[in-house]
Amino acid sequence: MIGLDANVLVHYLAQDDAKQAAIATRLIERDLGTTQPGFISLVVLVELCWVLKRLYAATEGELVGTVQDLLGAAQFLVESREVVQAATQRLIGLKSGRVGLADMLITEIAKAQGCSHTVSFDKDAVRSAGMRLLI
Repeated sequence: MIGLDANVLVHYLAQDDAKQAAIATRLIERDLGTTQPGFISLVVLVELCWVLKRLYAATEGELVGTVQDLLGAAQFLVESREVVQAATQRLIGLKSGRVGLADMLITEIAKAQGCSHTVSFDKDAVRSAGMRLLI
């Protein structure tokens, strides 16, 4: 297994830097597979989404699609896969785009770790991600 940094995934997905994109593509498409997957940590996943949203104007829907593609690719092993799947499924079911993958992951990780609930001052996260308002 090989750990992947967010910048490797960004260059692979965005194909924005010819040299680095070619190297990332070679690694991901030729060297990684089921016997030697690329490991994507939750931190890398959140950083990847932040970069794609801020620098490439990706929508939440596009980010969810990207994460689902990563989950479905044989060459990647995503940390806490079930938690990530639960977070993306909850995002798909939302009608409001006021909460992002990071908020859903925070809620789902806490739930998976046995927390009774997650508190926040963020009213959008309370409404959409199922957190409780801390007052």
